[in-house]
Amino acid sequence: MVAVAGATLLTAPAPGPAPAPDPAGARLRTAPALAGAPALAYFEGKAFDTCEAPSVAVMKAWRSSSYGAVGVYFGGRGRGCPKQRELSAAWVASVHAMGWRLLPLFVGSQAPCVVSPAKRPYAIGADPSRQGTNEGAEAVRAAQALGMGASSPLYLDIEAYERGDARCAATTLSFVRAWNREVRRLGYVPGFYSSADSGVRDIEAQRRAGTKDLPAVMWFARWRGQPSLYTESVLHPQAWTPHARIHQYVGDVAESHGGRLLHIDRSEVDAPVARVTTRTAFAATRPRPVQER
Repeated sequence: MVAVAGATLLTAPAPGPAPAPDPAGARLRTAPALAGAPALAYFEGKAFDTCEAPSVAVMKAWRSSSYGAVGVYFGGRGRGCPKQRELSAAWVASVHAMGWRLLPLFVGSQAPCVVSPAKRPYAIGADPSRQGTNEGAEAVRAAQALGMGASSPLYLDIEAYERGDARCAATTLSFVRAWNREVRRLGYVPGFYSSADSGVRDIEAQRRAGTKDLPAVMWFARWRGQPSLYTESVLHPQAWTPHARIHQYVGDVAESHGGRLLHIDRSEVDAPVARVTTRTAFAATRPRPVQER
C-alpha cells in the first residue's frame, strides 16, 4: 500500500522479521522513495516538540526519556521562537548521533483567518500560489543548510483557523498546494501540521474530492490526552497510511528528564523523519539505540 494522499510516499517494506524495538518501543525503518531518490526512513514511537531547540546537553539528558524523536522548528517567518540560538548543522548532526530522529517543522505564512492573534501578522497575501512556491523553496534551502538531505520530510505548520470561511480556506489551500509542489519538485517530502478541526479537516475534504498536490504526511493536533493515531474521526481510516501520520495529543506541558525541564507538546509518530547528511565528531553514548533496517 502507499499513502492515499497525493504522490507515493512509502512503499511497504518487503516481508520479513520486524525490527527489534528499543526499550521505549520506538522503531526506525527504511523504505524505498521515488525512483532515483535516497531511501526514506520512518520512525514509530513517541516524539516531543518545544518552541526553541534545546541545547545538546539537554537533548543528551532527555535520552533517558521514552521519546525517540523531536520536532524542530527549522524555518519560516511565523515561528514563535525565530532566533533558535542552539539550532545549527552541528546541533542536527550531534543530536542525530545520539539516536534522536528529527521532524522538521516550517512555520511560514498563515491562513488569513488564523485564530491566534500572534499569527495574524503573517497572513497569506494576495498571491497565495506564488507565495507558497517561494516559501517551499525557502524551506528546502533552510533544511539543506542544517544538513537535512533530499527525501527528508518537511512539515508545513498551518495553525488553527476559523471554520466556515470559504474564502480563507481556499486561499490557504492554494498556498499549501503550491508549497507542496515546490518541496516535492526539489526532492523533499511535503508534510502538513494543523488542527484536526480546521486545516486537517479541510485537507481531508480535498483528498476525498480528488484534489492533487496534497501533503504526503499528515500531522494532526487534537489534544485529547491519549494518542489515537489511526482512529481520528476527521480522517478516513485508510488515508495517509501506511507510515504517514503523526498525532499531537497533548500540548503545553512541563516535563523533566535527567534533571532538565522543558515545556513540550507530545506526539505519537508513524511517519518519515529527516535524513541527516552532516556528520560530526561529537561522541554520544547511546543508552537507547534505535534499530535501523
